[in-house]
Amino acid sequence: MNLLQALQNGYKHLKEKKINSYKIDSELLLSESLNISKEELILNLNKSISFQKYADFLSKIHRRKLNEPIAYILKKKEFWRNEFYINKNVLIPRPETEHLVEEALNIIHKNQGKKILEIGIGSGCLITSILKERKNCSAIAIDCCKKSIKIAKINAKLHHVINRIKIFKTDVDNFNTGKYDLIISNPPYIDKHQLKYLGVSEYEPLKALNGGTNGTEVLMKVVFKASQLLKINGKLIIEIGSNQKYKVIEILKRNSFFINKLIKDLAKHDRCLVSTKIK
Repeated sequence: MNLLQALQNGYKHLKEKKINSYKIDSELLLSESLNISKEELILNLNKSISFQKYADFLSKIHRRKLNEPIAYILKKKEFWRNEFYINKNVLIPRPETEHLVEEALNIIHKNQGKKILEIGIGSGCLITSILKERKNCSAIAIDCCKKSIKIAKINAKLHHVINRIKIFKTDVDNFNTGKYDLIISNPPYIDKHQLKYLGVSEYEPLKALNGGTNGTEVLMKVVFKASQLLKINGKLIIEIGSNQKYKVIEILKRNSFFINKLIKDLAKHDRCLVSTKIK
C-alpha cells in the first residue's frame, strides 16, 4: 500500500462519520504517524507505507472518528506565533484567546519590565506567548490543577521563558502574593447547564469550562482578586462569554475598575474586556 491509498482510506473513514475536515485531518494524522511534514507527505504519495505505520495511522483515525479533537491526538496546537504541547488535562488553545495576548502586548511597550499575573495558566500558551515577546517582563501564574501546571512548565521550558515565570498550585481565593502591573485570565465562563451542549466537552477538562450558575461564578472571583492584587492604574485583561458583557462590566465597576475596551472575536462575538483599577 502506498501513502495515497492510506490517505484515501483515512478520508473514507472520517467522511463516513460526517467529519467535515476529513481531508486535512487525515493528512495531519498520517504525517504524524510517519513523522514527516504535511508538505513532505503530499510530495511522496507514491511511496509505500509499512504495516506498523499504517496501523498507527488507523489507530489515530479511529480516535478522530469518535470526535476526539485532533489537537489531543497530535498533542500539539498552534497559538499566536508558536506551537504548544497539550493533552486532555488542559483546554485546547483557541484563536479567540489570542486577543488577550494582543491586548497585553499593546499595553506593555517593547522594553518595559512589567510584573504579570495569570490566573488559571492551563497550558501556559497565554503567558508564554507574552513573555516571549516582552523580554524584560516576569510573571507569576496560578492554577488549581497539578496536571495543568506540569504542562505549563513543559511549554515554558520549550519556549525558553521558564526562568522568568513562577507557577503555583492554588485556588484563586487563596492566592494573596505580590502586586502586579497586569493580570490576565481566561477563566471558566460557561454556564454549567450549557456544558452538555458543547461539541468537545466530553474530551476537554470540565473544570476549566464550568463557570457555575450563569457562568460568572469564577469570573467574579477573578475580578475580586484582581482588585486586591493590581497596582493602581494596573490593567486586567479577561476573556468572557459572548453573552456576558453587561454582567461582567457590572462586576468590574463594582470592584473599582474603569472599562477601557471591549474586543470582539472574528465571529463578532464579545470576547475580551480590558479594564483599569482606578482605586
